[in-house]
Amino acid sequence: MRVLLVVAHPNPDSFNHALRRRLQRGLAAAGHEVRLRDLHAPAFDPVLDGAELAGLQAGMVAPAVRAEQDLLRWAEGLVFVYPLWWFDRPAVLKGWCDRVLTHGFAFRYGPEGVTGLLPQRKALVVVTAGGSADEFRALEVDPDELARPMVQGTLRFCGVPQVESRVFLAVGTVEAAARAAMLDEAEALGRAF
Repeated sequence: MRVLLVVAHPNPDSFNHALRRRLQRGLAAAGHEVRLRDLHAPAFDPVLDGAELAGLQAGMVAPAVRAEQDLLRWAEGLVFVYPLWWFDRPAVLKGWCDRVLTHGFAFRYGPEGVTGLLPQRKALVVVTAGGSADEFRALEVDPDELARPMVQGTLRFCGVPQVESRVFLAVGTVEAAARAAMLDEAEALGRAF
């Protein structure tokens, strides 16, 4: 399967990138052809400005957006790796979704409502969070729902029927053995994709 692996963390030495490398290794070991899209290298401008929005409404797609859409056209499967920032994706990934997953390309509205247009049948969303399960529950947040904006609000909305997610909690404070186990799990997720 052709898999687009999108990572959204500005530090290449981060745990997110370590997870990405292990996921990529697992995907390759399973025989998938993987293309990596690090949204920080080269940097993707996440801002959808008024002129671009007007252009989209007139059917014009910016060249940078078209290049990202071409990557999506190539992919049969999608994998996203990002940290949880303010209970959602980092701005660069949210902006990537805003600019790239456009009406007419990723979804359309019709008489019966919305129709998802992305051709991928499968996606995986991997999220890291600094808080523990207990800390999230104290805020009345179900830790299993932390990937929901990307899973439901973006990928399933755009027509991807099988979207799995894995949230790794307390990544900055767990023992080294627990972090190593997370990396092993990430590789296993790649092999099982």
